[in-house]
Parts: sequence; C-alpha cells; structure tokens
Amino acid sequence: MISERVVSQVLLAALHTGGDFSEVFAEDTYGSTIKMVNGSVEDGVSGRDFGVGIRIMQKNRCVYAYTNDASPANLLKVAREAAAALADQQLIDAVVLNKTDVANIHLIRTYPQDVAKQRKVEIMRRAHNAASNYDSLISQITLGYFDQDQKVLIANSDGLFVEDRRVRTRLMISAIASKDGEKQSGFYGPGRHMGFELFSELDIEEYAKEAARIAVTMVNAEHAPSRKMPVVIHNGFGGVIFHEACGHSLEATSVAKGTSVFTDKIGQKIASDVVTAVDDGTIPNAWGSQNIDDEGNPCRRNLLIDKGVLTGYLIDKLNGRRMNAEATGSSRRQSYRQAPTSRMTNTFICDGQSSFDDIIRQTEYGLFAKYMGGGSVNPATGEFNFAVTEGYLIENGQITQPVRGATLIGRGADVLQKIDLVSNNLSRGQGMCGSISGSIPTDVGQPTVRVSQLTVGGRKGE
Repeated sequence: MISERVVSQVLLAALHTGGDFSEVFAEDTYGSTIKMVNGSVEDGVSGRDFGVGIRIMQKNRCVYAYTNDASPANLLKVAREAAAALADQQLIDAVVLNKTDVANIHLIRTYPQDVAKQRKVEIMRRAHNAASNYDSLISQITLGYFDQDQKVLIANSDGLFVEDRRVRTRLMISAIASKDGEKQSGFYGPGRHMGFELFSELDIEEYAKEAARIAVTMVNAEHAPSRKMPVVIHNGFGGVIFHEACGHSLEATSVAKGTSVFTDKIGQKIASDVVTAVDDGTIPNAWGSQNIDDEGNPCRRNLLIDKGVLTGYLIDKLNGRRMNAEATGSSRRQSYRQAPTSRMTNTFICDGQSSFDDIIRQTEYGLFAKYMGGGSVNPATGEFNFAVTEGYLIENGQITQPVRGATLIGRGADVLQKIDLVSNNLSRGQGMCGSISGSIPTDVGQPTVRVSQLTVGGRKGE
C-alpha cells in the first residue's frame, strides 16, 4: 500500500515539533450495498475508499489528520501540518520499522467482490419470497445486502509495521405486517467476518421467515402492560442492553474522562454474583472480530466482570496514557477519517447455571422479551430506554399471550445488580455500533437472563 521507507519518513516528519508518538493508518476498502423493497432492487452502490490517517501524540495531547492523496510529498506535507499544532523541541530523530506478519484466524473462501451482483440479488430474492409468503398480513419486505473488503496498514514510531485484511458480509431482513390500520415490524440481520460463503452456511429462508413471524405475531398482539415487574430477556440480541447501557461505560473513552459510572471501580462489586461478562475480539469469523485492532495490537479476550466484580476496562493507547494503563487490543475506527478510540468487539454475558425452562418456571408473573430493538442511552449515567420488538407475558411460570409496544426503562448499573438468574444458552446477534470513532460492526450477546424488577413501559395500565 505504502512503502516502509515512505512510512518511516512520514512518521519522523510528524514528530518534528516535539511529539513523542506518531502513527500511520492506511486503508484500501472495497464495498457494496444493495437495497431491495418488495422484491425490486431500489438501490445498489459499490465503490472503493482509500486514504491515510496520521496521528501524533505528545503526552496526553493528540492531533489527527487524514488525506486520500497518498503521494509521498503530500503525506509529508500533511504530517508536518498536523505537527504544527504542537510546539516543542524534536525528541525523536529516527524511526526504525519492524514488519510483523499478522496471524489470520478468519478463513475467507469466496471474496464478495468476485461474486456477480446477480448472485447477491438472487440471495435477496430467496429471502424476500420466504418472508412475503409467510402470511397474508405481510405488507412490505425490505432487504439490505452489505459486503466489505478492507485492507489496512498500521505503523507507528515505536517500530510497529503490520498489515491486515478484513472481509465482512451481512444480509438485513425487515418485514412489516399490517392489520386494521396497525403496523408491526420484525427484523433479522445475520452477518459474519467472512466472505460470500456466509450464504452457504446460513439458512436465509429461515431467517426471513423469522422476521415475518415476529411482525405477524406482534400485529396480532394485545398492548403491553405498564408497571414494574420481573423481565426475562432472551439470548442473542437481548445483549444489546448490556452493550449499550453497560459496555460503553466500560470503554476508556468515557472512563479516562471520569464520565463513566464505572470509573475507579476496578475490584468493586458492580453486578450480581451470576454475572460474568467479556469482550472477545478473537472469535473466528465473528462479526465484531479482527486479527488486530486499529492501532495494530492483537485483539484479545478481555474479562470485564467476573462473578459480579469489575475486573477490567477496554483501553486504547491514548486513553491508556491518561489512565496509566495498558492497551487491551480494543482500539477501533470506522475508517481512516476517524482517530481510533476504545470500542467493543463481541461483547456478551457468559453462560450461567440455570436452564431457560427453569427461569420461566421460577417467574410467577413478568415479561418475556424475546427480541429487543433499538433504544437510547445516556452514557454518563447508563439510563436507557429500549423497545421490545417481540414480547410475551409470563403468568404462573408459563409464557402466555404476546404483547406489543413494550419498552424497558432503567439504569445499566441497576440492571447488573438485579440479574438474578442466567441461563446456559448463550448466543450472539449482529449490529452496528456508533461512537466518536464512527460506526463499526459489533456482536452483542448473552444467554437468557432474568432481571428481578424492571420498569416496563406500555399502553395498558395495571
């Protein structure tokens, strides 16, 4: 992508005003997206994105600049202009790079750019047909296809020089059911850190039928009650609550600034004894995994909570300086246009000792949140509001009637303390996570968990 000689020159130029660390992040990304509505392709875009980001640190200060002109003369110019934001004596007079091979744990069999668009559209049509034929109440099917092949080069003044390739593929299926003027939706969005072979490993028709089933079930459901009650949150994408309401508060992006509710709480009890949680960027072919993070460090499995005790944060280099802590392979960014910061990869609550059936049997009355949707979170306080896209009442230890329109309202720190039962059926769901370094692919996950008491917002008062 860029020669070692040019990279070393750029890194040294970036340090000429007294910076003590410089970094080059270059990427060459090819991607495509296709949108289909009711069986017709409405939009299809493919293209290449190429550019270089240059970062300079001086103790706890940071300057970032980027360009899509990778000529040596321009890169040197951008490095010097960025360095002008700092003013001191040059401390480093040479940069020696040590090129290191990256071990690849994500086998790619079929690169998406080698697949004709017609084959991609055929996959989408299969999903459309399966969802639209599920029930006569289905009124609209929207599908989104996504693939990306990102090649990166990361080098820094400490001597690091590594290259990596990340390939991701995903299909998003949204179904809408209509009845008597009411509309309800169902969604499924499987994705992996793999190529087009994804569609030979997944039963796309079943995912499409599941999206349609959710929509039809909810359009026929009664309104959810509004009250405090036990809530059983199902596995997979149910982990979005932990991700949003707790996970972001464990990122050094907020911890280092003291704006997280979990700042300075390492070793303290922040959750119930049955809660153990990790962020693991090393799971082969998982949506949020990478071989290396966007600072060139190997991704790793980070234990965040161990039987209720806070054991670690997700830390990038800059915030690690501010915290006097080691980076954890958790630095990520959307593209060369953003400076990296600490972010999640695949974040989940680990398996517990209960079974799903036991949890339901031990709940006299409550809400079963089978599928979760979007929501809003205040990162400083952990206060959240999440929609339940498929919910049911639990009565006398049994799942009974479906209910729609439920929202879960609370604080992440409180929920962690109130999780009293954790099942042994861990699974993960895929999503896109937004923060100051852009939108990145992440897995969320958990086994089925019970929160002993949570505020449920609905339309039906009790």
